Amino acid sequence: MMTKLSVNINKLATLRNARGGNVPDLLKAASDIESFGGQGITIHPRPDERHIRYQDARDLKNVVQTEYNIEGNPIKYFMNLVLAIRPTQVTLVPDKIGVLTSDAGWDTIKHKSFLTEIIQEFKRNDIRTSIFVDPVLTMIEGAAAVGTDRVELYTEDFAVGFAKGNQTAVAPYTACAIRAHELGMGVNAGHDLSLDNIAYFKNNVPHLAEVSIGHALISEAIYQGLETVVKQYLQKLK
Repeated sequence: MMTKLSVNINKLATLRNARGGNVPDLLKAASDIESFGGQGITIHPRPDERHIRYQDARDLKNVVQTEYNIEGNPIKYFMNLVLAIRPTQVTLVPDKIGVLTSDAGWDTIKHKSFLTEIIQEFKRNDIRTSIFVDPVLTMIEGAAAVGTDRVELYTEDFAVGFAKGNQTAVAPYTACAIRAHELGMGVNAGHDLSLDNIAYFKNNVPHLAEVSIGHALISEAIYQGLETVVKQYLQKLK
């Protein structure tokens, strides 16, 4: 199956915010990424708005023509924002306040009641749901129990292991993807995926519907150009 590429544009917003103003233009960048073949746009607004601002989330709704994915911790303001925008997908991430970047998946067993309630609310509004999870079979089974449409596998452990030459680091992701598919859930993945490791991950993780890539892709684009890098990812995901 073809795995869709959703480009996380948080880092472009970080660059814009460093100088104020509107350079780079986030809305134009999103449109350009789609014109280069990108099949989705991902954003992850945080309460301090250090990169994506809440107004960006609203403005992008009128620009994104492919799939629009909003990630975040389902605190009240985030919930209200997503319900007002109604993107294609909401990805629930258990971010702590002030965290630099997402660093853990949900404990889907401990937070079963909370996640079930949140997911039901999004589903009532026709928003596809995904839960950020570690590659642990019990967490996958817990995700199925709360009724999510998809899981997003947290891929940092794979990326670190692969960079050290440990190709078996992909094994837990393979097992979790198979189990998620058996339980009727779609499989997404993200965090520290790059041009160096994406093809190996894709080739060894079945049923992979979508990857969300931001930091590495934008960093690679500094050297090679955004259009070139987007097209390289698309080729590797075939």
